[in-house]
Amino acid sequence: MNSKFTSIVRILLGIILLVFGLNKFYALPFLPTPQLPESASEFMNSLVATGYVLPIVGVIEVFIAIMLLTKNWIAFALIVLVPISLNILLFHVFLDLPSIGGAVLVAVLNIILIYKHWPQYRPLFN
Repeated sequence: MNSKFTSIVRILLGIILLVFGLNKFYALPFLPTPQLPESASEFMNSLVATGYVLPIVGVIEVFIAIMLLTKNWIAFALIVLVPISLNILLFHVFLDLPSIGGAVLVAVLNIILIYKHWPQYRPLFN
């Protein structure tokens, strides 16, 4: 479970989540906002208008990133990440297909790590 490949995947996923999680805070957005199609832009604007959805997702992403980067509760972090990575993927499938690359990367990294930690999940399915 602690091979070099697994460590690289875990660290890469942790860095991605840390960067994009921190970027969701209104006080310090440091990445430029991408140009989105109209339907995707409307959806994102509605999430921003709530005032809480993106910051909460950002906090969760940073929390997961910290767990992955510090090697604490990795199996738990990966399960918490599943609905987030699934929603990122579905957002791009339905609203912004040309920019799906990053979403696929996060989903694939999450799947690889879940596979590598599968023995820890086995009791859930008994």
